[in-house]
Amino acid sequence: MLFEKMVKAQDEADVNLWRECLHNDWEFLMHSSGKVHRKGSADPEEWSKLIKSITRENQRCIYENYEVLVTHSFNTYASGNKEALLMVHKKKDGLFWRRESGATPIK
Repeated sequence: MLFEKMVKAQDEADVNLWRECLHNDWEFLMHSSGKVHRKGSADPEEWSKLIKSITRENQRCIYENYEVLVTHSFNTYASGNKEALLMVHKKKDGLFWRRESGATPIK
């Protein structure tokens, strides 16, 4: 399943492994800005910095099948902000295709 590969890529800050999880048409709608990231436009150095700057706690797979992966974690960002983060990853051809998140700030 992709969950384990995604977690390994995050834990090791391995951008190449992360990109292996992504369909060529992958898009990520950022909850915080509304900005859409695409696989082809993602700068590897920028993604490496982003992966390394987030501390994830209690990351878990809520549900995964061949169509979707739903995850939840408690994230702390470089800014010091903390969120409970729910992610939905739609899949296509066995890879992440569309990704969207919803977050609740933690005081």
